[in-house]
Amino acid sequence: MCGVLYCEDVGRAVRGDGLASASPVRSLAAWRRWAIWPALIAAGFAAGELAEPVLPAPHLLAPLLAGLALALTGLTTRQVPRAVTQVCQAAFGVLVGGYLDAHSLFQTGPGLIPLAVVTVVTILLSLGGGAVMTRVGHVDRASAMLGMVAGGSAAVVSTAREMDADGRVVAVLQYLRVAMVAGTAPVLAHWLLTPGAMWPLADADHEIGPVVTGGHQGLGLVLLALVALAGTLVARAVRLPSPALLGPMLLTAALTASGAVGGFAPTGALRTVLFTIIGLDIGLRFTRSALAHIGRLLPLAALCTLVLSGACGILAWLLARFADIPISDAYLATTPGGINAVLGIAVASNADVPLISGVQGLRLVMMLLLVPLLVRFGRWSSTAR
Repeated sequence: MCGVLYCEDVGRAVRGDGLASASPVRSLAAWRRWAIWPALIAAGFAAGELAEPVLPAPHLLAPLLAGLALALTGLTTRQVPRAVTQVCQAAFGVLVGGYLDAHSLFQTGPGLIPLAVVTVVTILLSLGGGAVMTRVGHVDRASAMLGMVAGGSAAVVSTAREMDADGRVVAVLQYLRVAMVAGTAPVLAHWLLTPGAMWPLADADHEIGPVVTGGHQGLGLVLLALVALAGTLVARAVRLPSPALLGPMLLTAALTASGAVGGFAPTGALRTVLFTIIGLDIGLRFTRSALAHIGRLLPLAALCTLVLSGACGILAWLLARFADIPISDAYLATTPGGINAVLGIAVASNADVPLISGVQGLRLVMMLLLVPLLVRFGRWSSTAR
């Protein structure tokens, strides 16, 4: 009996000592869990650098593939902390909001109506592609719609978790289209413009230099943080879907359109780090079963992408004819590829960048506003039945 009591007392003492010393142990474990992410991000950054000559959007796709390899081999089962992805979404919101150049759109005069019509038709085509993926491919509504959103692939992929969509499916659908468009757009730009048109990298980004678009980097970073925080808080207060992305995006678009303040959108190394984190976040979520399921979707996804791209090409021809816009500018403004890839081609080919970024940005903003509402409506109607 005494031996039992002694053992219990020793056990209590050990447990008591354990509790007393658990705090620094837990702190060390927590520190190790967080310390791994800077190393993974740095490795993803380096992978993107190496992949620039061979991949479209390399600073997102290379980390995605690296995360996929880590997940499938079992080297890590961890996922990017939610707080980190929320910060990335807010920064992406600022990035996307800066693309919307309302002044350039209004300068088109009579051509504004055809531009608006083409934008609406492209949105409807994207939603139609999402409906096909849902009905034929048996993909959930949120993942199908986000996957078929035309343009803004990184921003769209970053919202998948928040909308209860499968980020892996969304990423595959988005970057299948980005790869197809990025692979053909330089050829078409070369053909539509002049024989001397450049063949730019799809996601070329100079990592050494400014991290925000303005001349005053310190002030720009402060404004970036304030706009991201204020936009997110306001969006949550009014219950906007995907508040971390849409709030900063709308606030940035309003500030940019008013001309009140600017020069705080992420660029250079900061922009690349955002891409890297989003890529890792998606890649680390892959499993063998998910990869097999997505592989079965590829033929249907490729067909939908080809149809969408062909329809956008017809819209570009109509826009060039009725809005008195050069066919090359009309094509780059309507193509459903990633907005960063399109703008890179536009800059290198001396196209009308403000017009192209305005049309692409307008379509992206409208899509990101509409898709969450349509997903919610679809869920509500299914529940009502």
